Amino acid sequence: MASAAYGMARPNVVELAYELLRRCETRGSCVMSDLQKAALTAVRDLMGAKPGETLLVVMDSGTRNVGCALHQAGVELGCEAMVIEMIERKSHGEEPPAPVAAIMKHVDIVLAPTSKSISHTRARAEACAAGARCATLPGITEDCMARALGADYGAVGARSRKYADVLTRGTIVRITNGEGTDITMSLAGRLGNADAGVYHDPGDFGNLPAGEAYIAPLEGTASGVFVVDGAMVGVDYLGERIKIHVRDGYATEIDGGAAAAALREMVSPLGRPARNIAELGIGANEKARITGTVLEDEKVMGTIHIALGDNSHMGGTVAVPSHLDGIVLSPTVVVDGVTIMESGKLIL
Repeated sequence: MASAAYGMARPNVVELAYELLRRCETRGSCVMSDLQKAALTAVRDLMGAKPGETLLVVMDSGTRNVGCALHQAGVELGCEAMVIEMIERKSHGEEPPAPVAAIMKHVDIVLAPTSKSISHTRARAEACAAGARCATLPGITEDCMARALGADYGAVGARSRKYADVLTRGTIVRITNGEGTDITMSLAGRLGNADAGVYHDPGDFGNLPAGEAYIAPLEGTASGVFVVDGAMVGVDYLGERIKIHVRDGYATEIDGGAAAAALREMVSPLGRPARNIAELGIGANEKARITGTVLEDEKVMGTIHIALGDNSHMGGTVAVPSHLDGIVLSPTVVVDGVTIMESGKLIL
């Protein structure tokens, strides 16, 4: 029978492997769970992993299942896949251990499903500068992974890039909503960024799930009030409102109930830099929903988020080991007199 193969075209091994993986998603005893499908989408399609590439998964005990699924997807795709479980960090923006940071600079792909975000860390920035393409998944849950990675990432990317361009060209933005939000800030000279969800080039960085346009407002320019009526400090406080007064670019008062008290407790030990108005973001993922996990909450289409703390890794000048995003529902956003979102509806 072997002689019958003579003269036939040699199959493309990579294409054959990919086809076998796709069949495993839907057939027989090889049926994949939703988590495994999402992990495969993340590694194969969004990170663009190729056989032989080095892939590092950084996780902790709270994200072990997601981390292991991502690692297994890398193995199945023929990557030199590695996984490190570190001790959960105390706060968002805290650096990972030095040995982990060192390894991150020597791989092709870094995936970081961690309970606390390492997005705004030197370790992540230096890994990207060294050529790694990185995606962070802070606070990721299995449900979020399975659902929000099912978005139409062509549409997510288009929306994110469109609104990032508007932010780049803007000078003054005003955000209002029916809960009492009324805040202005300057965007002059700052670059809007699109978290589009596709990270195929060396140095690329973003979140998974993705879907936002974001910018670091000019320090010292934000003034007014914003009411966090979506989520900010975690699922235990979901639905509680936090009223944050802002003057000269810094939060001066944080009012409300238990959620506000928890936020004050988080920022107080870090001093004034932790109260910096660090980011304005616009959600663009149609599959995301408010769950109390900020990774997903900030991507919800029709919301904006304003962050307190570090912006040094997105074009700003404030460095502090904390970055806390507050979600504002149904906002109206006006850039240089042009309304780009009205009561939570994207209108561009």
